[in-house]
Amino acid sequence: MDADALTDARRAEWARLDELSKARLDGDGVDELIVRYRAASADLAELNTSVGASPQGDYLSTILVRARLRLTGASDSILTQAARFFVDQLPAALYRLRWTTLAIGVGFLAIAFGTAFWIASDPALVATLGPPDALQQYADESFTGYYTENPAAVFMGMVWFNNALIAMLCVIMGVTGIFPVYSMITNAMNVGQAGGIMIAHGQGEVMLLYVLPHGMLELTCLFVAAAGGLHMFWAWVAPGARTRAESLAAQGRALATVALGLIFALLLAGLVEGFVTGWALPWPVKIGIGAAALGIFLFYMLVIGGRAVRRGETGDLVEFEAGTPRLLAD
Repeated sequence: MDADALTDARRAEWARLDELSKARLDGDGVDELIVRYRAASADLAELNTSVGASPQGDYLSTILVRARLRLTGASDSILTQAARFFVDQLPAALYRLRWTTLAIGVGFLAIAFGTAFWIASDPALVATLGPPDALQQYADESFTGYYTENPAAVFMGMVWFNNALIAMLCVIMGVTGIFPVYSMITNAMNVGQAGGIMIAHGQGEVMLLYVLPHGMLELTCLFVAAAGGLHMFWAWVAPGARTRAESLAAQGRALATVALGLIFALLLAGLVEGFVTGWALPWPVKIGIGAAALGIFLFYMLVIGGRAVRRGETGDLVEFEAGTPRLLAD
C-alpha cells in the first residue's frame, strides 16, 4: 500500500476529525467525531501494518490523540485524585483486609505471649540468652533507654523508616506466600524473647507500659501489611474467572494503595513512639494517646472503608486509569 496515496485520499477526512476534536459539539457532532475517530484508527492500523513507522502515521497519530482526549476527557485534577484516594480507594482496600488482619494479629500475639511466658518460666532457658549481668542491664536500663538515647525527631525517623520498610516488603514479597508469614513469626518471637527476659527480671509491666503507646498502632499496621501480602499470594493461587495475570494486577494495584496508606499510618505511630513513649508523661496519658491513634486508624479502616465498599469501591484504580477489563461470560 502507498502511504502517500492513502494520505491524499483521506486528508480531508482526517482534517475534519481534527476540526471536530477542537470544536464545541452538539449530539450530532459527537456522533460524527466517534465515526471519524474509528475510521481514522482503522487507517492508522492499515498504515502501521503495511509500511510500519512513517511520517504519515505519526501525523495521523497526533490527530487521533487529540480526538481521544476529546472523547475521554481530561484527567482529574490532583486534588480530585487525592480526595478519591483517601476517601474511597485507600479505606476500601484496607477494609477488604480486615479479617485477615485480625487472624494475623491473634496469631502474632499468641506466639509473642507464648514465647515470653515459656522463656520466663525456665531459668535455664533464660540463661542461654546471655550473661546474667547483660540480661539484668537489658531489663533495668537498655530496654527503656532505647526510647530516649536519641533525639525524639531522629528516633521517630529511624523507627518510621524501619517499620515502613517491613510493611513494604510484606506487601511486595507477599506474592511468595512465605515472607509475610516468616516476618510475622520472627518478629513475634523477638518480641516474646524480649518479654521473657523482662518478665524473668520482674520488669514485665515496664515493657508493657513502654510498648503499648506506640505498639497498638504500629503492630496493627504491620498486621495489615502482612494481610495484604497474603492476599497478593492468594490472587495468583486462586484467580477465579480472571487469568492469573489479571487477578495479580488488580490485587497489586489495590495493595499498592494499602502500602502507600500504611506509610502515613506508620508515620503517626512513629510520632507517638518518638515524642510520647519516652517522654515524662503519666502512663494513662501515654496509653490514651496510643489508643486514640489506633482508634483513628480503625475508624478509618472499618467505618470509612465499609462505606466505601458499599458504594462499590474495591481499592483498585478506576477503569480509565487501569484500562478496560476483559469481559467474561458466565
